[in-house]
Amino acid sequence: MKQTELAFRLGLLLALTWTSAAGAQSLSSFSATYRGGGTSLCGATYNLRGQEPAASGKYPVFIYTVGTTENYDHSSALAAVEEMASRGYVAATVEYDNATFGSCSTMSARSRCIFDSSRSTSAVGTLCSRSKADCSKGIVVAGFSQGSIMAILAKNHDSRVQAAYGLGAGVDYSIYNLSSCVANGNRALPSNRLRVVNGEGDAFLGPTESGVRSQNRDLTGYSCPLATSCLQGNGSGWYIVRDSQVGDLSADHCYMRTGSCIGLLLDSTWRLGTQPWSLRTNLDWLTQFTTP
Repeated sequence: MKQTELAFRLGLLLALTWTSAAGAQSLSSFSATYRGGGTSLCGATYNLRGQEPAASGKYPVFIYTVGTTENYDHSSALAAVEEMASRGYVAATVEYDNATFGSCSTMSARSRCIFDSSRSTSAVGTLCSRSKADCSKGIVVAGFSQGSIMAILAKNHDSRVQAAYGLGAGVDYSIYNLSSCVANGNRALPSNRLRVVNGEGDAFLGPTESGVRSQNRDLTGYSCPLATSCLQGNGSGWYIVRDSQVGDLSADHCYMRTGSCIGLLLDSTWRLGTQPWSLRTNLDWLTQFTTP
């Protein structure tokens, strides 16, 4: 069987499985726009794509932000949105000014345009104004790479943000040192409300396991020498994914995908598993911080 045919069949099987899992609760899809960008004006128009329970009621909010140059409706983002909507959230993935990376001032400006609670036209303002949203029940966030920085900084701009799940999250990306705005103690989000999962071979944060561990420590304040798990009593902290745990045997920056960052398929254990680094496990962790 050719590799492309095998990939297609695997993707179809996973898609059917995901649909079945989400079908436990009937969901409604929605799309919207908001005013964001990377300057103080937040004057550009960006898209939101989300899902929410079809049943009547008021629900907390979940927001996902993708990595640098990624489409906001990437399969990993849509998977997180679907999972959280099925858990009883108004959930959305947010397009933003992610064509480049940047310094703390750049990251903070972009995050503010997404999460500024004082503007009804921000992404969080747009979502909280939905008829089924009740942001007083709490907002939880997640993101990948640059998107993880957006999520970690979210509480700086909206006090209703309760917890964050970061994938590919660190304090030092190549020439950009973000310690002054995202390291433990330098942001509004406390580390006991942050859960970080990174691959052992992350070329941006490592590229060695020890390098990734050092970044995890600086980001969260939790130190567990030589360990791959430094999860605390409430599940906050950090976890390092080993190469042997992922399907393509490469726990790189994009460990949640098969075939590195250009891979089209999601790793099945990340998407469907119950490991500490799996999507569902980490989203379940977020739910403890909001009111049903």
